[in-house]
Amino acid sequence: MNRVIYITGNKFKLFTAKQVLDPLGIEITNQKIDCPEIQSDSIEEVAKYSSKYASDFLKCNTLKNDTGLVIPALNNFPSAYTRYVEETIGEDGILKLMENVTDRSAYFLEVYAYTEYGKEPKVFISKTEGTIAFEKSGEYGWGYDRIFIPSGQNKTLANFEDEERGLLWSNEGLIKFGEYLKSL
Repeated sequence: MNRVIYITGNKFKLFTAKQVLDPLGIEITNQKIDCPEIQSDSIEEVAKYSSKYASDFLKCNTLKNDTGLVIPALNNFPSAYTRYVEETIGEDGILKLMENVTDRSAYFLEVYAYTEYGKEPKVFISKTEGTIAFEKSGEYGWGYDRIFIPSGQNKTLANFEDEERGLLWSNEGLIKFGEYLKSL
Protein backbone atom coordinates (compact mmCIF):
# COMPACT_ATOMS: atom_id res chain seq x y z
CA MET A 1 0.00 0.00 0.00
CA ASN A 2 1.23 3.50 -0.84
CA ARG A 3 1.45 5.82 2.15
CA VAL A 4 1.71 9.58 1.93
CA ILE A 5 1.78 12.35 4.49
CA TYR A 6 -0.26 15.36 3.39
CA ILE A 7 1.31 18.49 4.84
CA THR A 8 -1.77 20.36 6.01
CA GLY A 9 -3.69 21.21 9.13
CA ASN A 10 -6.85 21.76 7.09
CA LYS A 11 -9.33 18.96 7.85
CA PHE A 12 -11.38 19.77 4.75
CA LYS A 13 -8.33 19.32 2.49
CA LEU A 14 -7.57 15.99 4.18
CA PHE A 15 -11.21 14.88 3.84
CA THR A 16 -11.17 15.71 0.11
CA ALA A 17 -7.87 13.90 -0.45
CA LYS A 18 -9.16 10.80 1.37
CA GLN A 19 -12.32 10.80 -0.77
CA VAL A 20 -10.19 10.55 -3.91
CA LEU A 21 -7.23 8.47 -2.73
CA ASP A 22 -8.71 5.90 -0.29
CA PRO A 23 -10.61 4.05 -3.06
CA LEU A 24 -7.28 3.74 -4.93
CA GLY A 25 -5.68 2.02 -1.95
CA ILE A 26 -3.55 5.01 -1.06
CA GLU A 27 -3.28 5.68 2.66
CA ILE A 28 -3.09 9.40 3.36
CA THR A 29 -2.49 10.94 6.75
CA ASN A 30 -1.73 14.52 7.58
CA GLN A 31 0.79 16.43 9.58
CA LYS A 32 0.95 20.15 10.08
CA ILE A 33 4.41 21.66 9.97
CA ASP A 34 5.57 25.18 9.26
CA CYS A 35 7.11 25.21 5.81
CA PRO A 36 8.97 28.26 4.62
CA GLU A 37 7.11 29.84 1.72
CA ILE A 38 9.39 31.22 -0.94
CA GLN A 39 8.62 34.49 -2.66
CA SER A 40 7.68 33.53 -6.20
CA ASP A 41 5.17 34.55 -8.83
CA SER A 42 4.58 30.83 -9.49
CA ILE A 43 2.09 28.80 -7.46
CA GLU A 44 3.87 25.69 -8.75
CA GLU A 45 7.29 26.80 -7.46
CA VAL A 46 5.86 27.61 -4.02
CA ALA A 47 4.20 24.17 -3.75
CA LYS A 48 7.30 22.32 -4.97
CA TYR A 49 9.60 24.10 -2.54
CA SER A 50 7.31 23.45 0.44
CA SER A 51 6.84 19.78 -0.46
CA LYS A 52 10.59 19.21 -0.84
CA TYR A 53 11.25 21.02 2.43
CA ALA A 54 8.67 18.88 4.26
CA SER A 55 9.99 15.64 2.74
CA ASP A 56 13.56 16.45 3.74
CA PHE A 57 12.45 17.56 7.22
CA LEU A 58 10.26 14.49 7.92
CA LYS A 59 12.41 12.07 5.88
CA CYS A 60 9.39 10.58 4.12
CA ASN A 61 7.12 10.99 1.08
CA THR A 62 5.00 14.14 1.28
CA LEU A 63 2.18 15.86 -0.53
CA LYS A 64 1.79 19.62 -0.24
CA ASN A 65 -0.58 21.86 -2.09
CA ASP A 66 -0.73 25.54 -2.79
CA THR A 67 -3.76 27.26 -4.26
CA GLY A 68 -4.13 30.59 -5.97
CA LEU A 69 -7.02 32.63 -7.27
CA VAL A 70 -6.24 33.82 -10.80
CA ILE A 71 -8.16 36.69 -12.40
CA PRO A 72 -7.14 37.18 -16.06
CA ALA A 73 -8.63 40.71 -16.27
CA LEU A 74 -6.26 41.75 -13.45
CA ASN A 75 -3.19 40.37 -15.26
CA ASN A 76 -3.65 37.05 -13.42
CA PHE A 77 -3.54 38.72 -10.01
CA PRO A 78 -3.43 37.61 -7.18
CA SER A 79 -2.09 34.14 -8.20
CA ALA A 80 0.82 33.14 -5.92
CA TYR A 81 -0.01 36.11 -3.67
CA THR A 82 -3.54 34.92 -2.91
CA ARG A 83 -3.01 34.48 0.84
CA TYR A 84 -1.26 37.84 1.20
CA VAL A 85 -4.02 39.61 -0.74
CA GLU A 86 -6.65 37.86 1.41
CA GLU A 87 -4.90 39.05 4.57
CA THR A 88 -4.52 42.64 3.31
CA ILE A 89 -7.25 43.85 0.94
CA GLY A 90 -9.46 40.74 1.14
CA GLU A 91 -12.61 40.08 -0.83
CA ASP A 92 -13.68 43.70 -0.61
CA GLY A 93 -10.41 44.80 -2.19
CA ILE A 94 -10.80 42.32 -5.06
CA LEU A 95 -14.37 43.54 -5.64
CA LYS A 96 -13.08 47.14 -5.66
CA LEU A 97 -10.40 46.23 -8.22
CA MET A 98 -13.10 44.55 -10.33
CA GLU A 99 -15.39 47.59 -10.44
CA ASN A 100 -16.20 48.42 -14.07
CA VAL A 101 -14.48 45.23 -15.28
CA THR A 102 -16.66 43.30 -17.70
CA ASP A 103 -14.51 40.15 -17.99
CA ARG A 104 -15.13 38.59 -14.57
CA SER A 105 -13.70 35.17 -15.41
CA ALA A 106 -11.47 33.65 -12.76
CA TYR A 107 -10.16 30.30 -11.65
CA PHE A 108 -8.50 28.60 -8.74
CA LEU A 109 -5.29 26.83 -9.62
CA GLU A 110 -4.51 24.13 -7.09
CA VAL A 111 -1.03 22.67 -7.36
CA TYR A 112 -0.27 19.39 -5.61
CA ALA A 113 3.44 18.74 -5.23
CA TYR A 114 4.44 15.19 -4.32
CA THR A 115 7.97 14.50 -3.13
CA GLU A 116 9.35 11.02 -2.73
CA TYR A 117 11.99 11.27 -0.04
CA GLY A 118 15.35 12.02 -1.65
CA LYS A 119 13.85 12.96 -5.02
CA GLU A 120 12.59 16.08 -6.76
CA PRO A 121 8.88 16.98 -6.51
CA LYS A 122 6.32 16.00 -9.14
CA VAL A 123 3.37 18.30 -9.77
CA PHE A 124 -0.32 17.60 -10.38
CA ILE A 125 -2.74 20.43 -11.11
CA SER A 126 -6.46 21.08 -10.65
CA LYS A 127 -8.21 24.07 -12.18
CA THR A 128 -11.63 25.18 -10.92
CA GLU A 129 -13.12 27.73 -13.29
CA GLY A 130 -15.71 30.35 -12.52
CA THR A 131 -16.35 34.07 -12.24
CA ILE A 132 -16.04 36.85 -9.69
CA ALA A 133 -19.40 37.95 -8.29
CA PHE A 134 -20.43 41.61 -8.12
CA GLU A 135 -20.96 41.39 -4.37
CA LYS A 136 -20.23 39.06 -1.46
CA SER A 137 -22.77 36.35 -0.77
CA GLY A 138 -23.06 33.31 1.49
CA GLU A 139 -22.04 32.20 4.94
CA TYR A 140 -19.97 29.04 4.45
CA GLY A 141 -16.36 28.41 3.57
CA TRP A 142 -13.36 30.69 3.78
CA GLY A 143 -10.99 32.70 1.63
CA TYR A 144 -12.66 33.95 -1.51
CA ASP A 145 -15.70 31.68 -1.29
CA ARG A 146 -18.06 34.66 -0.85
CA ILE A 147 -17.05 36.18 -4.22
CA PHE A 148 -16.24 33.14 -6.41
CA ILE A 149 -19.03 31.60 -8.50
CA PRO A 150 -17.97 28.20 -9.89
CA SER A 151 -18.78 27.42 -13.53
CA GLY A 152 -22.28 26.02 -13.95
CA GLN A 153 -23.56 27.73 -10.81
CA ASN A 154 -25.34 31.03 -10.22
CA LYS A 155 -24.25 31.63 -6.63
CA THR A 156 -20.95 31.83 -4.80
CA LEU A 157 -19.18 28.90 -3.15
CA ALA A 158 -20.09 30.36 0.24
CA ASN A 159 -23.74 29.48 -0.43
CA PHE A 160 -22.94 25.76 -0.28
CA GLU A 161 -22.22 23.71 2.85
CA ASP A 162 -18.86 21.87 3.03
CA GLU A 163 -19.95 18.57 1.45
CA GLU A 164 -21.69 20.31 -1.45
CA ARG A 165 -18.97 22.93 -1.89
CA GLY A 166 -16.32 20.23 -2.09
CA LEU A 167 -18.06 18.72 -5.10
CA LEU A 168 -17.77 22.02 -6.99
CA TRP A 169 -13.96 21.97 -6.89
CA SER A 170 -11.93 20.15 -9.51
CA ASN A 171 -10.17 17.09 -8.12
CA GLU A 172 -8.26 16.50 -11.35
CA GLY A 173 -4.86 17.02 -9.67
CA LEU A 174 -5.60 14.53 -6.89
CA ILE A 175 -6.91 12.00 -9.40
CA LYS A 176 -3.76 12.32 -11.54
CA PHE A 177 -1.64 12.04 -8.40
CA GLY A 178 -3.45 8.85 -7.38
CA GLU A 179 -3.01 7.38 -10.86
CA TYR A 180 0.68 8.23 -10.74
CA LEU A 181 1.16 6.43 -7.41
CA LYS A 182 -0.77 3.39 -8.65
CA SER A 183 1.51 3.21 -11.70
CA LEU A 184 4.69 2.93 -9.60
